[in-house]
Amino acid sequence: MLVLSRKRDESIMIGDQIEIKILAVEGDQVKLGIVAPKTVKVHRSEVFKAIQEQNKEALFVSPNFLEQLKGK
Repeated sequence: MLVLSRKRDESIMIGDQIEIKILAVEGDQVKLGIVAPKTVKVHRSEVFKAIQEQNKEALFVSPNFLEQLKGK
């Protein structure tokens, strides 16, 4: 993991197109501004993990479900 120190209004670049800017620091909360191409998905990590879990659940198909489809 790369660890960087930044102050308010400073930023870091990821590659040529993604900029992460420190907008504010209030207590233990940091507000970030992210500039990225629309093709890059940006999620909070807890939302990203929830999406992954939902995708895994969607892949699970019970054998009964397939039989139910054949019966219709």
